[in-house]
Amino acid sequence: MIPRTAVLGAAQPGGAPGAARGAAVVASVLLAIFCVPAALGQAAPAAPAPARPTQDADTTIVVTARHLQVETLVDRKVYHVGDDVRGTAGSAADLLTAIPSVEVDADGIVALRGETSVLILVDGRPQAQLSGPLAGDALQQMAAQDIERIEVITNPSAQYKAEGIGGIINIITRRSHRHGWSGGTNASAGNDRRYQLGGNGDFRNQDLHLSAALGLRQDDRQRQILSTETVPYGAGAGVLHSQSETDEHIRRRLPQAKLGIEYALDERRSVTASAVRGGRTGERNFIQYTAAESAPGVPGSAGQRDSLGHEWSMDSDRRISFDQKFADPEETLRLAAHRSTFHEREYYRYTNFALLPPAPPSQDGLNLSEDQASDDFGFDYARPLGSGRRLKLGANLQADDNTYGNAANTVDPLSGAGIVNAALTNEFRYLQRVTAAYASLESAAGAWTMLTGLRLEQTHSDARPITDATSMQRGYRQAFPSLHADYTLSEAQTVSLSAGRRIARPDAGALNPYVDRQDIHNLRAGNPGLLPQVTQSYELGYTVETKERSYGLTAYLRKSHDSVTDLAQALAPDVVLTTKVNLPRSSAAGLEFTANGRLTAALRYALSGNVFYNQIDATALGAPGLASTRGINAKASLDYHSEAAGAWQLSATRSDKRLTPQGYVGAINIVNAGCKYPLRTGLDFVTTLSDIFNGQTLVRTAASPALTDTYRRHVGGHLVYAGFVYHFGAPGKGKAEGFEYSE
Repeated sequence: MIPRTAVLGAAQPGGAPGAARGAAVVASVLLAIFCVPAALGQAAPAAPAPARPTQDADTTIVVTARHLQVETLVDRKVYHVGDDVRGTAGSAADLLTAIPSVEVDADGIVALRGETSVLILVDGRPQAQLSGPLAGDALQQMAAQDIERIEVITNPSAQYKAEGIGGIINIITRRSHRHGWSGGTNASAGNDRRYQLGGNGDFRNQDLHLSAALGLRQDDRQRQILSTETVPYGAGAGVLHSQSETDEHIRRRLPQAKLGIEYALDERRSVTASAVRGGRTGERNFIQYTAAESAPGVPGSAGQRDSLGHEWSMDSDRRISFDQKFADPEETLRLAAHRSTFHEREYYRYTNFALLPPAPPSQDGLNLSEDQASDDFGFDYARPLGSGRRLKLGANLQADDNTYGNAANTVDPLSGAGIVNAALTNEFRYLQRVTAAYASLESAAGAWTMLTGLRLEQTHSDARPITDATSMQRGYRQAFPSLHADYTLSEAQTVSLSAGRRIARPDAGALNPYVDRQDIHNLRAGNPGLLPQVTQSYELGYTVETKERSYGLTAYLRKSHDSVTDLAQALAPDVVLTTKVNLPRSSAAGLEFTANGRLTAALRYALSGNVFYNQIDATALGAPGLASTRGINAKASLDYHSEAAGAWQLSATRSDKRLTPQGYVGAINIVNAGCKYPLRTGLDFVTTLSDIFNGQTLVRTAASPALTDTYRRHVGGHLVYAGFVYHFGAPGKGKAEGFEYSE
C-alpha cells in the first residue's frame, strides 16, 4: 500500500476529537446535575400495576413496561413510545433503535431481523420519501416527538401490502383524544450547532377535530470514509493497491408543517383530511485524497478532489378518507385516497488537484434530480359474522411515477464556462402500477384465535432509460396467503404460529442503470433487469405475560429466491463499481428473545436479542459455494421513572456481522443515555447523549479473484441535546384500533 503521508502529505481529519470529548463531558455534567441526584435521592413509590384489558376478537393487550408499553395483537406488536426520553429531542430513527427486532445504522437504514427490505408506513400509508435509499434520511428528519406508537409486523396479514420481505414498520403519529384545547412547544440545542424547534396546537369537540404543527431542525453530520482496493496485476505478477480517504461534512435544515381535520357528518359518517409538507436544504462538502500504484510497489497516481455541494428537497403527503358505520357499529366501510410526492435537487462543484503526476487543477460539476409521486386509492370493509368471527374485504390501486436525472459538465480552463458532458448526462423514468384485492377472516373459539387471509396483486412496470430510448416492461400476478393462530395456555401464557408469503419489488433507484458519480472512486449503478424477491416466512412463538414482567421466545424461518444484493467489481486499480444483482437462493433463521421487568419500585429493565443464522447461494455470481454466518443482535436498557424525579434512561445495542455475497458488513455497538426532569407542571428539562463511545463505524469487505475491497465509514458520534418542553391541556392517549389501515 502507498503511504498516504508519503505521497499526499498530511490529511485534514474530519471533526475535532477534542470538541467531541468536550461535548460528551458537557452532556455528562448535565445528566449528573439534573438527573442523577434526583434518581438517587428520591425513592419513588411503586406504581400500581395497570389492569389487564379485556380480550375481544381483535386484540390481546398486555402492558409489559412503563417506558415501552407493548400491545400484543394477533398479527403485530405495538410499542408505545410517548414516554421515551428520546421522543423529545431525537428523530424517528432514534426511537426505532429501542424497538426489539429493529436495527438502524448510522445512515438511518432500517432492518427487521437483519432484513433491510422493510415497508415503512406513516399512519398506515406509504410515503415516497420512506421508500428505497431515501428512507434513512427521511427517518432522521422525522421528529420523534410527533410519534405516539410504532407497530412492528414481522408476518403481515392479508389486509397489508405484500411489499417488504422483513415485514412492516407502521409509525403512528400523536393525536389528541380529549375535548378542548391542547398543545405545546419545545426548544433544544445540541453540539455542532444542532437545534430543534417545534410547536403544535389541537382543538377537539363533539364533531370537529383540528390539529396543526410546525417544526424546524438543524442537523450536522461528519463522516470519514476510507476505501482500499487490491486488484491482480498480470499473470502471477502481483497485485495493485489503491486507497481513497474522504472527509465529509453535511449540515441540513429541516422544516416541516402539518395540518389535519376530522369532521363527523353525523353519528355514523365522518371525513378525515390531512396535509404534511416537509423539506431539506443544506450543504454537503468533502475533501478526498487518493493514491494508486501503476505496478506492484510503484506509485502511479495521487490526487485530491474537493467538493462543494448544495442539497434541496421538498416532500408532501396529502390524504382524505370517508368512514361509514352501519346499524351494527362493528360493520364499517372506509374509502381513502392518498398522494405522496418527493422532489430532490443536488448541485456539486468539484476541483481536482493532480499531485502525481503533477498537472494543472481542473473543475467539473454534477447536478442530480429526483422526482417521485405515489397515488393510491382503496376501500376497506369489515363486518362481524357472529360467533366470534369477523370478515374483512378490500381493494387498492397504487400508481408510482419516478424520474432520475444526471447533468454533468466540465469547466473550460480559459473561459470558465461549463461544457456539457454528454457521456454523463442522462435521464431514467420508472412507472409502476399495483392493483390488489384481499379477504381475511378472524375467528375466536375457546382458547384459539385464528386469522386467515389471501391477497392477490397484479403488477405492471415500465423501466425507461430515456437517454438511450429503450424500455423494459414487465407484468406479473402473485397470490399471498397468510395464517396467524394464537393459543392461550393460561392467563399468562400464549403460543402463536404464523406463516406468510411476501414480495420485495426493486425500488426505482435500484433499477436505474446510469452510474452515480458523486464519488468517482466508488461508483454505484442500478440494474433494470432485476427480478422481484419472493419470500416464504414462518414463525412460532411463546410468551409469558404477568403484571410485573414478561418473557418471549420466537423462532422464525425465511426462505427466499431472487433477493437483491450488491456486487462490487474493479473498473480500474482505484475505481470500484457497485451494482445490483439477484441471488438465486437465500435463507435466514433465528431465535428472538425479549424480557421486561422491574428491578425496584422505580427501575425497570428491558432485554431483547436475535440469535440468527444466514445462508446465501452466490454460485451464480462466481462464489465457490454456499456461504453462511451466525451471530447475535442484542439490546438492553434501564429506565428509572418517578413523578417527582423524572425519567432517566441508559441503553445499549449491538448489531452483529452481516453476510454479503462477496464478504460481510461488520458489527456496530451503540450506547445512549438521557434524562427528562420536571421543572414545574407542564414544563420539563430534557437532555440526551447519543453514541457515547463513538461506535457508528460501518466496515464492509468484498473479496473475489478480481478484487479485494474494504470500505470503512465512520459517522462522528456524541450527539448532545439539551432543551425544554412545555405543554398545556391534556392530549390524552388513543386506544389501539383493531382495524384501521388498509395497507
